[in-house]
Amino acid sequence: MKKHYSCLLAVSLLFSLLTHAQMITGVWKGKVGSGLKPAKLELKLVQRGDSLFGTSYYYENPNNYRRYAVKGYFNQQTNEVIWWDDELLEAKTGRIAITSPGAVPLLMEADFNCPGGGVMMLDGKAVTKEEQKNKGDLHLDKVDQPQFTDEWNYVIDNYTVGANDPDFIDSVATIHKTVKQPEVIAVTPPPVVVTEQPKREEPKAEPVVVQPQPTIPKETQPVTKTENKPPVKEPTVTKAPTIKEKFIERKKVLTTELPLLGDTIEIHFYDNAEIDGDSISLFMNNRLVFEHVKLSDKPYVVKFAVTELTESNELVMVAENLGAIPPNTSYMIAYVNGVRYTANLESTENSSAMIRFVRKE
Repeated sequence: MKKHYSCLLAVSLLFSLLTHAQMITGVWKGKVGSGLKPAKLELKLVQRGDSLFGTSYYYENPNNYRRYAVKGYFNQQTNEVIWWDDELLEAKTGRIAITSPGAVPLLMEADFNCPGGGVMMLDGKAVTKEEQKNKGDLHLDKVDQPQFTDEWNYVIDNYTVGANDPDFIDSVATIHKTVKQPEVIAVTPPPVVVTEQPKREEPKAEPVVVQPQPTIPKETQPVTKTENKPPVKEPTVTKAPTIKEKFIERKKVLTTELPLLGDTIEIHFYDNAEIDGDSISLFMNNRLVFEHVKLSDKPYVVKFAVTELTESNELVMVAENLGAIPPNTSYMIAYVNGVRYTANLESTENSSAMIRFVRKE
C-alpha cells in the first residue's frame, strides 16, 4: 500500500512540474498598442529553460498579417516575461488592406498572471525594438486553438509528451533559417572528334658544322659585377591592443542615465541578437571590473553596492570582439531600488556604450 502511494505521489509531482513548465508554453491572443484600434496579435511561446522561442502574428484578418520569429526570457521566480520580434518571416497583404499590421518589430515586457479558473494572462507594455519608443499597452489571454498554423503547433500540442526536449526545440527554432540549395544539373560536354591527319615526311637534317671558338686570355675576360642588394626587412608585427587600450581609445556613447538609489544595483546582460559569440568587458568609473564576459541567452548578472559609488558614475561596455554578426549588441536590464530599467547597448571597433548612474537625494 505504501509503495502504491509513493508511485502515485511521484506521478502527481511529475505531472505538476510539467504543467507548471507548460503554463507559459502555448498560444496567446489579444491586442497591443494605443489608440482607438490597437493591433491584433497572436503569439506562440515555447519554453526551453529560461529561454522562449516561437512566432508572433500581427493581423487584420487571415489574409493580411505579418509573422515574426520570436525570442525571449521567462523568470519563473518573478513571473516576468520578456520577448521581441527577432526576424520577419512572412508578410501577406490582401487585395483590400486598410492598415499594415506589424510594420515595426516590437519588444514586449509583461507579467504572467493566473487569477484562477484556468484563466491565464500576459499584461504589460510594448516598445519599438530599435528606438525603444512607447507603443502602448499589451494584453493577451491564453487560448486553446491558434488561428494560424506553423511549425510550433506540434511542439505546443505535444510539449508534455516529449516535444519539450531542448534539442528538438532548438531544431524547430532553426527551420525558417534553412535555405534550400539550388539544384545542380550535370551537363555532359559533346564528344570531341579527332580527325587523323596524314603523316608528312620530315626533311632530313643537314649536318651542322661547329666552328672552334677563339680562346680569350684571362686578362681580357669580362668581369661580372656583383650587385649590392639592400637587406631584406623583417615584416613588422602589429601587437593587438589590450582591453584597457580599447577602453581609452574608443569613443564613449551615452546610452541612458539611471538614478542611483537603494542599497544595490543589479544588472543583467544578454546577447540582444543571434547568439554569435559576443564578448565584452565592463569598466566602472574608468576601472576594469569585469573581463571576458561572453553574452548568451542566459543573463550575466553583476551587482554594485550603492555606498561604494560616487555622486555620478559611468559604466562602460567595451566590445572585446564583434562576434560572427557585427556589431556587438547587448540587452541590459537594470534593477534600481525595485524599479526595472532596460536598454539596448551597442559597441563597435570605434565606440563603447555608456550607462550613467546619478545619485538622487
